[in-house]
Amino acid sequence: MTDLATFVAGLPKAELHLHIEGTLEPELAFTIAERNAIDLPYSSVDELRAAYRFSNLQQFLDVYYACARVLVESRDFYDLTWAYLVRARDDNVRHAEIFFDPETHTARGVAFETMVEGICQALDDAHDKLGLTSRLILCFLRHLDEANAFETLEAAMPHRDRIVGVGLDSGERGNPPSKFARVFKRAREAGFVPVAHAGEEGPAEYVREALEVLKVRRIDHGNRALDDPGLIDELVHRQIPLTVCPLSNLKLCVVDEMASHPLKRMLDLGLCVTVNSDDPAYFGGYINDNYVAVAEALGLGKDDVVRLARNSIEASLLDVADKERLIGLLERAVSEPPP
Repeated sequence: MTDLATFVAGLPKAELHLHIEGTLEPELAFTIAERNAIDLPYSSVDELRAAYRFSNLQQFLDVYYACARVLVESRDFYDLTWAYLVRARDDNVRHAEIFFDPETHTARGVAFETMVEGICQALDDAHDKLGLTSRLILCFLRHLDEANAFETLEAAMPHRDRIVGVGLDSGERGNPPSKFARVFKRAREAGFVPVAHAGEEGPAEYVREALEVLKVRRIDHGNRALDDPGLIDELVHRQIPLTVCPLSNLKLCVVDEMASHPLKRMLDLGLCVTVNSDDPAYFGGYINDNYVAVAEALGLGKDDVVRLARNSIEASLLDVADKERLIGLLERAVSEPPP
């Protein structure tokens, strides 16, 4: 392990942009597929891994949705979530805010309650056994219509004690945030915290729509916001967090190479930027891998890395006391590094 990797591993941090279906490693996908007697469109783990060559978001989504078909029973969602949480604990993640995509599964006849039961049992076990806190956020699939989103929101209403927020993901091009203005208004009225993917492949205007129309608390990705100086000023002034995913951006050709990633510019502009892994089973790295890859490529110093970790805690949905507790752990880790 390099000195930088050791330093990153020693920092307590939060992960705020993580799709639980995107943590489905090929080995677990085949195990669950066999358990549920489901045929994957790949003959082996190696063949599935070989399919992880994407030139855009849609190519990734095609593989992502094909693999998600194996998730049927509550046990499947538990095993998926628990595997991620153990990996996150090993990366010194102390708090995780996890997305799930109900419409991916309800369209196949999986009950909403089945997903929530399996995911939440794993979150509870992680709290009790690993000391890892969490929040659960459902995402609407933006390539589907408003009616689907409203149906999903209504299914979530009985679970407001476990699902704290709503988000927006899937294919961004041609699916602006404003398409879901009424759904997000209803969700906010019901007490859900709004966040949304914007500015990954879509334009800066989508980021502005997410802020002004959906009234989100966080922007997931947000790279293209840098195309609009006025928008940058607003994001800095309001300290709207951006949950950036470097390896995802590289794998999906949002950037040509890690050395051209805008994260350092975001930091220098005063944006509240965080580092996350997005769909790590598909993009070649979990959270520490993302920190190390972008820090090495951009020449980030240790102060920059600590700032990113601190941003992740401050941008979380934890209450003030829990944020202060984690920031205290972070400050001790920096001032008293392990021998």
